[in-house]
Amino acid sequence: MAKVGITETICRDAHQSLIATRMTTEEMLPALPLMDKAGYHALEVWGGATFDACLRFLNEDPWERLRKIRAAAPNTKLQMLFRGQNVLGYRHYADDVVEYFVQKSIANGIDIIRIFDALNDVRNLQTAINATKKEGGHVQAAISYTISPVHDNEFFVKLAKEYENCGADSICIKDMAGLLTPYNAYDLVKQLKAEVKVPLELHTHYTSGVASMTYLKAIEAGIDYVDCALSPLALGTSQPPTEPLVATLEGTEYDTGMNLDILTEIADYFKPLREKYLESGLLSTKVMGVDINTLKYQVPGGMLSNLVSQLKQQGKEDKLDEVLKEVPRVREDLGYPPLVTPTSQIVGTQAVLNVIMGERYKMVSKETKGICKGEYGQTPVPIKDEFRKKIIGDEEAITCRPADLIAPELDRLKKECAEWMEQEEDVLSYALFDQVAVKFFEQRRAEKYKVDKDLVDMQEKTHYI
Repeated sequence: MAKVGITETICRDAHQSLIATRMTTEEMLPALPLMDKAGYHALEVWGGATFDACLRFLNEDPWERLRKIRAAAPNTKLQMLFRGQNVLGYRHYADDVVEYFVQKSIANGIDIIRIFDALNDVRNLQTAINATKKEGGHVQAAISYTISPVHDNEFFVKLAKEYENCGADSICIKDMAGLLTPYNAYDLVKQLKAEVKVPLELHTHYTSGVASMTYLKAIEAGIDYVDCALSPLALGTSQPPTEPLVATLEGTEYDTGMNLDILTEIADYFKPLREKYLESGLLSTKVMGVDINTLKYQVPGGMLSNLVSQLKQQGKEDKLDEVLKEVPRVREDLGYPPLVTPTSQIVGTQAVLNVIMGERYKMVSKETKGICKGEYGQTPVPIKDEFRKKIIGDEEAITCRPADLIAPELDRLKKECAEWMEQEEDVLSYALFDQVAVKFFEQRRAEKYKVDKDLVDMQEKTHYI
């Protein structure tokens, strides 16, 4: 067994999971030169919700963030999370948008693209995989891990083999809800290592409290890489902490080779930021605890807070237990989708509707109809015909790859946002988050105008002196 590599998530999933993706680029940059020297396998710094948060909440250009991070950490591989045909948005996009996004991501500094689909529908990954290969990037195809009567180790091994055949350079077990327990991890990794030749990575969350133990058993089974977060933004709904795992493996056959002194120095940099997030309320103690019910209901932390919020708005907070019991039933009706964006929100919202209305499927969300129609792809188990008919009536279901029905979009999008474009990448920001992007473009223009005006005023004053 070669040494275990660690992918650091503090600049992406850790702050996405704990503080709603609110860390700014300027808060990250001072730590990056040290992170570049620490000996990480990769730094996960982009993708997921970071793109949306930059534009919507931080008034930052996500592309500029990536370029700054690349400049600050030139020697370590940079990784991003990519939602297959959804890119970083919440619907399927045409192939030309997916391909252009991949091209620009790699051109701006990304080395590894972790590509996943909420339904594990391989068809929804293929365009992004092909585009990444074409641009010379590393394809990491991710299995959305879940538990159900059909999701056993054989299911995941079969899926991993499909990913490998589609061109994956490595495969990630993406356990977004912290459901993978230590001995199950050992068995799954053993089976995968026996069947696939490409390296394996494990990603999990600490929500259920077992994650560090899960990593140890996975490492003993032969996992190549694991995702960790530096201790100030680890645990809870985030990842297992980096430093304790490095210390645990030191001097063993699995030694990471990482420098603990450097890791401690980086963690010391982030500690005051953690205190700042606590004081501001961005970091809540509610997301820092252990909830073993995660294993019972399979509800990721973000999904649970959404359910509580929806019930609160309706004055029905006392119905939470009923909703948590309804979630698995809705999930079964919809063909056992893994609970990850966007399927977690769809299943959760429908469970809330079923409980509040006092009758199952009396009111059906547009997104639930979309899953039944096949707009998101193929569910792990075919949805029963009688249930499908109840939800969408006589509407014809989509059986092809959903993106085959989407006409090329890029030229139209370029025309629509031509007046705001200052860089080629702006059309992609607009494609994913149209009105949010436009608001950002307008603020950027106003700030640029103010800077230019101040410069002219200063030059005029200098001229007269």
